[in-house]
Order: sequence, then structure tokens, then C-alpha cells
Amino acid sequence: MATTRTARTVWEGELLTGSGNVAFESSGIGTQPVTWPSRAEQPNGRTSPEELIAAAHSSCFSMALSHGLTGAGTPPTRLETQADVSFQPGEGITGIHLSVRGEVPGLDADGFAAAAEDAKKNCPVSQALTGTTITLTAELV
Repeated sequence: MATTRTARTVWEGELLTGSGNVAFESSGIGTQPVTWPSRAEQPNGRTSPEELIAAAHSSCFSMALSHGLTGAGTPPTRLETQADVSFQPGEGITGIHLSVRGEVPGLDADGFAAAAEDAKKNCPVSQALTGTTITLTAELV
């Protein structure tokens, strides 16, 4: 069964001086403020589209990696994934770097790196972002 998740943004004013609020409608986890400075400069307690993409990518990648490892008979004890989404005003998103540290009993570093590469390639968020360069660092703990 297909699912749909919804977020809604209300923006007021011009790009550089305006502001908005992003509401997480499906989960009900709340509303977060967003401004151009929080996107192009320092966050100052506000989010950005790139941070939201980073959250989506790190969680999707972790799920895909956990699923792949479990399917291969080496379920992970723990995966810690960070997604860094780079944004350059005037250019857009210039790249995403995934870093994962994993505790996977019975798996060597090469096996972990191969599983991580497969998850990077096949997680639905990576597939949605195929127009962006995605790099990966995988470390077995």
C-alpha cells in the first residue's frame, strides 16, 4: 500500500526579508520557522530545505542499510548516519555526503562498505536525488 506524507509551508514577504513556517502535517511533530538567512547563512534556531533533506536522507539510508544487512544475515546492532547537504546560493544543492558508523557483529569492514554503497544507491531518497552528487564514508565500529 502506498503512503503519502504531507508538510505545509506558509511564507510571508520577499525572499530576503520574509519568513515562513514549515508544518509537519502527517506526523504532527510541530511547526518550524524558516528564513533565507537560515538557509544561506547561520540557522539561528531555524530550519532550511537542506536540513529537511538531510533528515530524510539520513533516516532513509539507515533504514535501507539495516534492511540490507539483515537480509544478508548480519543484522546491525547500531547505525549512526549523518547527512551533510551543501547549498550554494545561486547554484543550489551542490552535494550530499553521507557518513555512517555501524556496529554489525560478524561483518568485516569491506562487507560493511559494500552494504553501505548498496544502501546509498538504492534507498528511495537517494534515488529521488539522482541529480545530486552523493558521496559516502562508511566505518565499522
